[in-house]
Amino acid sequence: MDFKEYFPVWNQLNPRQQEVLSAAVSRRTAEKGALLHDGSTDCLGLLVIRSGQLRAYILSDEGREVTLYRLFPRDICLFSASCMMRSIQFDLSIEAEKDSVFWVIPPEVYKELSRQSAALANYTNELMADRFSEVMWLIEQIMWKSFDMRLAAFLLRESELEHTATLKITHEKIANHLGSAREVVTRMLRYFQSEGMVALSRGTVDITDIKKLQLLAEKNTPR
Repeated sequence: MDFKEYFPVWNQLNPRQQEVLSAAVSRRTAEKGALLHDGSTDCLGLLVIRSGQLRAYILSDEGREVTLYRLFPRDICLFSASCMMRSIQFDLSIEAEKDSVFWVIPPEVYKELSRQSAALANYTNELMADRFSEVMWLIEQIMWKSFDMRLAAFLLRESELEHTATLKITHEKIANHLGSAREVVTRMLRYFQSEGMVALSRGTVDITDIKKLQLLAEKNTPR
């Protein structure tokens, strides 16, 4: 499968625009753990994911991370080309959570094609709106949901993504996803273990009572 099968508006570009895009795009690979994009000073370009999994996150001045969203096959990352959006200052970093293959579209090429093509410009606006919706959802979770609910929901989501109840993940990594401290995650996981929801071992969280974890993740929180 080639790039055009992964780029949703390919057929809405004219032949000349398709030719320009084909000539500019480059295919790259990244090993698990590789940092692909590091804040607003970096302008890698738009990423079109072919395989693997990427994580977009922000980093506080104190060095604490929080995951904003994940990128999966056929997803497109717009904020890795934030330099073409002068009104947006977004210090976002992107790392490979799994070995990944993706295409990179140079920001100057994408910007020019967006100027020429109404279909591409509309698609870009839709992408931006979708990502901001995800960020606003995350803010709502942080503001209105207790940490035990957020942690339960995270474990369930990880189990769904990995297709297993045995999660090979450290407390530090969970803290990075949730914007918390490792010690807070450890205390809460130990509480989950005491309640029979998980079993803990070094570098592993094993979900032992998925229904109880689901009830916790979905409980109502007073505002």
